[in-house]
Amino acid sequence: MTVERVVLTGAAGRVGSVLREPLRRRLRRLVSVDREPLTAQGPDEEVRRAHLDGIEDAASVIEGADAVVHLAGVPDEAPLADLLDGNVLGTHHVLEAARRTGVGRVVLASSNRLTGCYPAAQQVSASAPPRPDGLYGVSKVAVEALGRLYADKFGLQVVCLRIGSLEPEPSEPRHLATWLSPRDCAGFVWAALTRPGVTFAAAYAVSANTRRFWELDDGLGYHPLDDAEAYADRIPGAAEHFAADPLQGGDFATAEYTLRHAFGRRPAEGS
Repeated sequence: MTVERVVLTGAAGRVGSVLREPLRRRLRRLVSVDREPLTAQGPDEEVRRAHLDGIEDAASVIEGADAVVHLAGVPDEAPLADLLDGNVLGTHHVLEAARRTGVGRVVLASSNRLTGCYPAAQQVSASAPPRPDGLYGVSKVAVEALGRLYADKFGLQVVCLRIGSLEPEPSEPRHLATWLSPRDCAGFVWAALTRPGVTFAAAYAVSANTRRFWELDDGLGYHPLDDAEAYADRIPGAAEHFAADPLQGGDFATAEYTLRHAFGRRPAEGS
């Protein structure tokens, strides 16, 4: 699939900031969109400040694009109402806008936390049933369901990337399994944009980590290059972490994490 003009939403966020330069180098035009002000990095990048609060707002931003990489949304555990608004309704606005304007492909930011309640000792494929580690993960289950609906019912090409722990390098034991290097992040997104013959796909975007929790899917045709194991001797406590067989979500999978972030309180005794 040939793409020349791509809209990148959530361009000021962690993932968007990593993607702007590698996408700009490959495209005729990158349109970077965020609620926060942005500065174009070159003549082949256009920046727009927009909120995407409705279908018409989204349509005005993405019309004329070959594809959309939709990253905008709430990036972590939060009250369910905020997650439904920012992640689920926001994704619906983009998918429906793509249908109305004739955009052919949408790449959606899903998350590894959609399956964070599986045990670390179990390697999980993208076809395994969801076991979200919190309300944020629940919102990503809904995001993927919307993508599947728009692929099946309206013929939109949709790729859901379950993004790992995107960091310059791994810095904690869990990252030895979940790390996604910036180089591999760009590689997965480019494959998601250009792989021919895709109707719908969900895939883990994670580096080729020796201890990874998730199966790498050849369906997108990208083979990651980096391995967190190269940093293992710099990360104290790694052996103990994996010997304990934690849940894949680590601290994200604890009751306290959801109660603190979604309800603003610590769990009461017996919660």
